[in-house]
Amino acid sequence: MPVLVVVGAQWGDEGKGKVTDLLCEQADLVVRYQGGNNAGHTVENLRGKFALHLVPSGIFNPNIISIIGNGVVIDPTVLRAEIDDLESRNVNTRGLKIAGKAHLIMPWHIMLDHVQEARLGVGKIGTTGRGIGPCYADKAARQGVRIQDIIDPVGFRQKVMATMEAKAEVMAKAYDQDVSSLKEECERYIEAAESLRPYIDDTALLIWNSLREDKRVLLEGAQGTMLDLDHGTYPYVTSSNPVAGYASVGSGIGPIEFSEVWGITKAYTTRVGEGPFPTELSDDTGVCLREVGNEFGTTTGRPRRCGWLDLVALRYAVRINGFTGLCITKLDVLDTLDTIKVCTQYKYKGELLDELPPAQAIFTEVEPVYEELPGWKSDITGTRSVQDLPQEAIDYLNFIVRHVRVPISLISVGPKREEHIKVPHPDYSQRASGGHAGRQQ
Repeated sequence: MPVLVVVGAQWGDEGKGKVTDLLCEQADLVVRYQGGNNAGHTVENLRGKFALHLVPSGIFNPNIISIIGNGVVIDPTVLRAEIDDLESRNVNTRGLKIAGKAHLIMPWHIMLDHVQEARLGVGKIGTTGRGIGPCYADKAARQGVRIQDIIDPVGFRQKVMATMEAKAEVMAKAYDQDVSSLKEECERYIEAAESLRPYIDDTALLIWNSLREDKRVLLEGAQGTMLDLDHGTYPYVTSSNPVAGYASVGSGIGPIEFSEVWGITKAYTTRVGEGPFPTELSDDTGVCLREVGNEFGTTTGRPRRCGWLDLVALRYAVRINGFTGLCITKLDVLDTLDTIKVCTQYKYKGELLDELPPAQAIFTEVEPVYEELPGWKSDITGTRSVQDLPQEAIDYLNFIVRHVRVPISLISVGPKREEHIKVPHPDYSQRASGGHAGRQQ
């Protein structure tokens, strides 16, 4: 810090919630900069276990300002329910601020999301059906509804209803949909949106002024690099940009303010939804990773596809985001394995590839090239320093660092908040030569 960006380095679900919750101890402001309630962070602390979908992880610290940035799309009924749940469990939400420029998900977005996904058939994307894509589409088409519109209640209602009528006509005629419930749903959404009025602020100005006062800011994204709208496995991606570059756009501060960018990656790889996944395992090992790692979506409950760590994709994420540090999560999930495979290259028609292929058609056909490392066959959840890890675990971490050339900053060794290892940053000149994770091999 003063400005640290936290980015998912894989296909999302990397454990960003736990990492950002830990990093909040050093922050004055925590800002969610993109995505919607199609994402979720699971946070465990002294108050219990929480599934956050829109509210930033900093909400559990009463001294932190938690900001939902302008790059986020907000379902007002979901946010209202999330705030109510937090308050019912004695979490103070007075520090929550919402960017007035953030766009609102409305009932027609959700209906359109389901209709469009159903029509894709076998070519479906795997959307969560929460209206995220259609809301971002309306934003780009300059037809969106923003939360700052509720400052004028009469004008807000008129805008919502007029837009609803236009959307209902299209869905009824083009998609043969029953739109009779849309008006009633819109009334519910208007009521929920208006209840959020006390939280609206000029958050970009708030962040700017805080930085002038030497406050520390944590910017957190949803999903992951490989789901980025521009840089992910299109079209099997999310509808926004999780990469570090968008943290500037989605929060309203210039990129020159960024001090560090940390990438979050599991010690293996998971993915939810459709799309290519070179290291996916459909055998007993894949089932083991899913069960031991509790790999089920925070938002949807869908089982995640599991596979070995993909260093080709991770190197890509390093390049796209400019990571200055890595956070390795769920290392403990590998505790029981005799051997661990790591994908270091792809093979396509006999040719070895060190980088992601430029064409999606090629990426769907690549085969992973693995190197095999010995497992450590011991419980590491009680470990609190790199030096106390089994040598095989240290070797595994050093193997990752040598291939991606970014130092490790934090290692999660269990699901509980205290089950982690903070790694002192090496000199950044080590990035060029491979960095280190602790004791060298």
